Amino acid sequence: MKIRFALMIVALTFSFFSCEKEEDGKYADYLVARPLKISKTEFNNGVDIIAPMPIDESGKIYAYKEYIFINDKYKGVHVIDNTNPASPKKIAFIKIAGNVDISIKDDYLYADSITDLMVLDISDINTIKIVNRLKNVLRDNVVWPVADFYEYGEVDIENEIIIGWETVTERRLVEEYEKRFGGPDIALFEDANARTVGQGGSLARFKIVEDYLYAVDSHTINVFNIEDLSAPKDLEDVFAGFDIETIFNRGNHLFLGSMRGMYIYDITTPATPTFVSEFQHGTACDPVVVDGDYAYVTLRGGNACGATESGLFIVDISVISNPVLVENYPLEGPYGLGIKDEKLFICDGEAGLKVYDKTNIENLKELNHFKDIDTFDVIPLENQLLMVGDEILYQYEYLNNNIKLISTLELN
Repeated sequence: MKIRFALMIVALTFSFFSCEKEEDGKYADYLVARPLKISKTEFNNGVDIIAPMPIDESGKIYAYKEYIFINDKYKGVHVIDNTNPASPKKIAFIKIAGNVDISIKDDYLYADSITDLMVLDISDINTIKIVNRLKNVLRDNVVWPVADFYEYGEVDIENEIIIGWETVTERRLVEEYEKRFGGPDIALFEDANARTVGQGGSLARFKIVEDYLYAVDSHTINVFNIEDLSAPKDLEDVFAGFDIETIFNRGNHLFLGSMRGMYIYDITTPATPTFVSEFQHGTACDPVVVDGDYAYVTLRGGNACGATESGLFIVDISVISNPVLVENYPLEGPYGLGIKDEKLFICDGEAGLKVYDKTNIENLKELNHFKDIDTFDVIPLENQLLMVGDEILYQYEYLNNNIKLISTLELN
């Protein structure tokens, strides 16, 4: 009897593992994106200045004067007084429905609210004022997330509007994934250049250069003349490719990071950016920063970011019309990056913040590796480094061959 029972257990165990193996072949983990919706009435009244509140999902970071602005994805911007970097304080929340990016010049803050461009006067940080709203000037500004499946659900197009997306990992049939129509057709749907202009991170899609604001969506450079800071003029858009994610400026050139490569545009005539050249790489999520004769590009592979392995690409742009890859280094899953003098800072996702000496690009030397933190983007300021990740603001001071943590601020 005992033998028969033991044999039964063995048979059941074998059957279990056989089924598990079979199921493993049929199923895999995929990223599934679903739309976030609000009513059109709420969207039209979706801009307000309120008291500080916990952050929901930290996004991009921006520095202006003694203030730090951190995006709360699709909800608005947290304002932080950084007069004392050792003790930063949240002082306000600018509620902006569908917001992802901002840029600031001479106390005027420009922010996207899905397809609208908002203009706010922040000259008195305690009494922020809404001064203008340009409607439907960011016509293709609904940012598609990186995902394997897109599920739209029911959207009441008469009364609702999609402000963004949420993504979750779900186990799905491999066959279902392979039968897709090839993914969504997205076509359907830095250094500060002046003392009065703030500084964004490498993941920014807004960039102010002199009297112009450039805002990129998935395939377009939206151009605005901001000579009259309170009343931007919407100029002709410039088609720039596909899957564009970030923008960086150096001199008379814009460097656009996309999932397909790096595009370079000339803005000698600022109202009409003109294509110069491109550097292509395998499909991957791709921010870029530039220093001297080199562009530094982090590529994040995996999931819908593409099959490319994650890493750092260093591209020679000394001949701007012919960018050439000179070195590449493996990374885990990088997001933003920044440069201060000869230090290169890389947010390598869950692998932490990595600091390199880039004096010799053919042999980068690791100076620091801050592990056990989830990193997203950095801004190297003159006196300290700002880094945001996992709903925490980190600040570091520069040392000769090192950096040291000054403070952390929990945003939630």
